[in-house]
Amino acid sequence: MSYEATVFTVMIASPGDVASERAIVREVISEWNAVHAPTRKIVLLPAGWESHSSPDMGKSAQSIINEQVLDKCDLLVGVFWTRIGSRTDDYASGTVEEIERHISSGKPAMLYFSEQPAHLDSVDNEQYEALRQFKESCKGRGLYQTYDSHSQFKERFYHRLQLKLNQHEMFTAVSVAPGNDNSFGNPTLTQLPKLSDEARRLLKEVSQDNHGTIMLLRHLGGTDLQTNGKNFIEDQNRRTVAKWEAALQQLQNEELVVVRGTKGEIFEITERGFRVADHIEL
Repeated sequence: MSYEATVFTVMIASPGDVASERAIVREVISEWNAVHAPTRKIVLLPAGWESHSSPDMGKSAQSIINEQVLDKCDLLVGVFWTRIGSRTDDYASGTVEEIERHISSGKPAMLYFSEQPAHLDSVDNEQYEALRQFKESCKGRGLYQTYDSHSQFKERFYHRLQLKLNQHEMFTAVSVAPGNDNSFGNPTLTQLPKLSDEARRLLKEVSQDNHGTIMLLRHLGGTDLQTNGKNFIEDQNRRTVAKWEAALQQLQNEELVVVRGTKGEIFEITERGFRVADHIEL
């Protein structure tokens, strides 16, 4: 069945040493489109100089890429490992120029830095030092994320992409025809479940945990409820423990978390859980 949708172009900006990551970005975008495009009425179109630029003369190569590809993009995903790329007239590399130009236009950008091991004899020291300086300059200007394997990059990019599409006004402002369900992208207050204060706190914290998991651990000393580096049961008084157990049960009942394994000790936040957590203010 055909449907009308708004197309947003996603620029993949990266040097030549992260080809696998570029492929992962395209794969994740394809998966998101397959699952959510019919409901959100949004289609993401990945773009890069290698696929969306054409031969031209009279200007620098980077200027041509900027005009033909970058300036037409809505969201930018930047990925680095050991190289920063080839210098341009004004920036440390073409990738850096794309990122800085995109950010200066007020459009959203997502930056990732790989911490995967690399063979020392394959690392260009000048490239790595320039990359280190750029990464340092990013610390005071926003948030970036690191990863230590391709599988972790895919997991983290997929989660953060969903958050970006749920939170940024560029994507949440997309109108939907009457009768279409857009609850995934922009749930209203009436659609949010009523949660206890403890359940709200627990859901907000697990949504910020890198693995999105809650641990319920019972031992001789009592019971621990942990996520995002925090233990929520500080007082082993049975009333306190029961209160937090009820909060966890409430999250399960609302399908905001699901139990993993057979022992009932590990719980994982769901897609619905991320959506609700985005609208919780503590």
